[in-house]
Amino acid sequence: MSRLDELRFIARIAQRYYVDGHRQSAIAKDLGLSQATVSRMLKRAHDEGIVRISLNAPQGTYPDYEHQIRDKYQVNEVLVVDCSEDNDGAVMSRIGEAAAHFLETTLQDDEVIGISSWSQTLLKMIDNVHPMKQGKARQVVQMLGGIGNPNVQKHATHLTTRLAQLTGAQPMILNAPAVAASREAKLVLLGDPYVRETMDLFDRITLAIVGVGAVEPSSMLAESGNIFSEAELKQLAESGAVAEISQRFLDANGKTVSTPMNERVIGMDLDTLRNVPRVIALAGGQKKTVAIDAVLKSGVIEILITDKFTASRLLQSETESHLHRAV
Repeated sequence: MSRLDELRFIARIAQRYYVDGHRQSAIAKDLGLSQATVSRMLKRAHDEGIVRISLNAPQGTYPDYEHQIRDKYQVNEVLVVDCSEDNDGAVMSRIGEAAAHFLETTLQDDEVIGISSWSQTLLKMIDNVHPMKQGKARQVVQMLGGIGNPNVQKHATHLTTRLAQLTGAQPMILNAPAVAASREAKLVLLGDPYVRETMDLFDRITLAIVGVGAVEPSSMLAESGNIFSEAELKQLAESGAVAEISQRFLDANGKTVSTPMNERVIGMDLDTLRNVPRVIALAGGQKKTVAIDAVLKSGVIEILITDKFTASRLLQSETESHLHRAV
């Protein structure tokens, strides 16, 4: 068979499959071929340029941004959402909506879900999740201490209990502050059997959902009282910290910033989080761009859900130098 005859035959198979909509098994039967041979020829059709697939992305989606961020930071998945305004309220709402849909679509049976406390974006996600069939998830585990100012603590508890209710799971509350007054106070709190029971589940978490923060705490976190002092935050900044996940800090290169303050945090550390099979970060906004860049470099997260404005900033030419100047 000449090469032209071979290409003609491959093109005919490709036409039947892609244009006429025939199944590979039907094509194989009609032509007296094995289905494996048909599959190989369809691959050849791609390799030879006979078939070219183009994506007509719906308006309001950003596949180019998603592809470029995946390549730049070597993460598994990126979802970039449309947003009408580049302000915190609009960004959090749109990210929360997209995250709710992503969770509903990808949640596996018997998942153990870890969820960070004190995140307004995660609250937006919870508000948009629809009830799922009973038993979809096994447990929802609070990964950072959820005790604080009673006026704000209800939000941290709501994150865990409401998501557990929506997924048919058992809520596991971390009944301690996120930041203990001292290392000795933390050791006392860790002696509580209920605190220990929740923290013992950290190694069993299969899906973690976290927010990303800058060194300067968000209003919700600040109101909770689970923050370090101004002097300690200054020390963190002087140590190179630019990003925070559950009160664990990272520098601009995505490396952990180790200080004695780590010994006062009651929650999952970054090494344990890095071992979770799927970690989703929900984050966007101009004030968090530096932090998101650092977290993407850290290797801690596999999936990012962000907005188009933040995605554009992350992909600007010479992003690193631009971001470092902004710190």
